[in-house]
Amino acid sequence: MYFRGIYKKGRVAQIFTFNLSAMSQGEKTAYSPEELKEFEDLILAKLASAKEELTSLKESLSKKNDSGTDFTASTSKSLEDGADTLERESQNQLAARQQKFIISLENALIRIKNGTYGVCVDTGKLISKERLRAVPHTMHSIEAKLAKQ
Repeated sequence: MYFRGIYKKGRVAQIFTFNLSAMSQGEKTAYSPEELKEFEDLILAKLASAKEELTSLKESLSKKNDSGTDFTASTSKSLEDGADTLERESQNQLAARQQKFIISLENALIRIKNGTYGVCVDTGKLISKERLRAVPHTMHSIEAKLAKQ
């Protein structure tokens, strides 16, 4: 028997499922406060690093947008301009990916606070500690992730 609920925070909504039969059989359904503190520290460290990297990317992009050249060069510069544009697009994609990662980490912190961190949204079982250490923002156990593929 499963219990399904929805948690809403701002525009973020998460659906979570708890396996009630697993709970009645004595299977561990949540991490202890000490374990959650370990994951919170890991997430905070990754979050700080990710924010630093995003700031660096944004600074790099703003410097590249200010080329500082006079536009009197010949057409032979067009290849360099194309390469600069390609690099700028690549950095924009990296910045967008980094921003998405930061949001995922922040959402993981919210799940720690509301007590749903480490519970797979698909199976309702605990996600392994090894997986959470490797991918602390995940909401899926490895079994659920493989089943989706």
